Amino acid sequence: MSEEKLGKEKGEILHKKTQIVIGLVSLLPIVLTAAVYGKLPEQIPTNWGFNGQISYSGKSQIWMIAGMCPFFAILFYLLPSMDPKKQNYQKFSGVYESFQLFLQIFLMIITGIIITESFWPGTIQVSVVVTALCSVLCMFIGNMMPKFRQNFFCGFRTPWALSDEIVWNKTHRLGGRMLFGAGIAGLIGAFLPGEKIKMGMLLVPLAVATVIPYIMSYIWFQKQQEEKS
Repeated sequence: MSEEKLGKEKGEILHKKTQIVIGLVSLLPIVLTAAVYGKLPEQIPTNWGFNGQISYSGKSQIWMIAGMCPFFAILFYLLPSMDPKKQNYQKFSGVYESFQLFLQIFLMIITGIIITESFWPGTIQVSVVVTALCSVLCMFIGNMMPKFRQNFFCGFRTPWALSDEIVWNKTHRLGGRMLFGAGIAGLIGAFLPGEKIKMGMLLVPLAVATVIPYIMSYIWFQKQQEEKS
C-alpha cells in the first residue's frame, strides 16, 4: 500500500472519529435539558438585551435552543456533500471540524447559561459572558479564515472570490485578520462598564470586518481582470 493511500485512509478514519465526537457533544445539551426540564420554572430567561432588559419565554423554548446543537451537527456534516466545490473541503477538513466542535461548545455554554439563570437569577453576568464568548468566536473564526478554500458555505462567499482563487485567498487573509481584530475589540469591551459600550465594541468592529473584505474582494477581482486583458 502506498504512503499516499495509507495517509488518505488514516485521514478518513480520523475524520469519522471527529464527527462522532461532534455528534456526541451535540447531544449533551439535550441530555442536560431532559435532566432538569421538570424542575424548570414555567417562564425562563431567553434573551438579554444590551439595555439590561431580560425577556422571558415558556420553558418549552429550551428544547429549541438545545436542539440547535444536533441540528447544526447534522447540517455541517451534510454541507460538504451538497457543495459544488466539495473536493476542496479535504484541503481544510481539520479547520472545518474544529469550527464545528467550537460551535457546539459555544451553544452548549449558552444552554447552560439559560438553565443556570432560570434556577438562580443573577448568578452570571450574562452580558459580559455572552459578549466575551461571541468575541472569542470571532477570534477563532478569524484565525481559521486564511485556511478556508473555495466553497459555497464557509467564509466570504463573494461572487468575485468564488470566481478567482487568488481573490479568494486575499479576501480571506484580510477578513481573517479583521475578524480577529474585531474579536479582540469585543473582548476588551465585554469587561468595560455600560451595556451600550459592550454592544458598540462588539458590533461596530464586526460590521467593519465584514464589509471591507467584500469591497476589497471586488477591487481585487477587477484588478485581476485588468491584468488578464
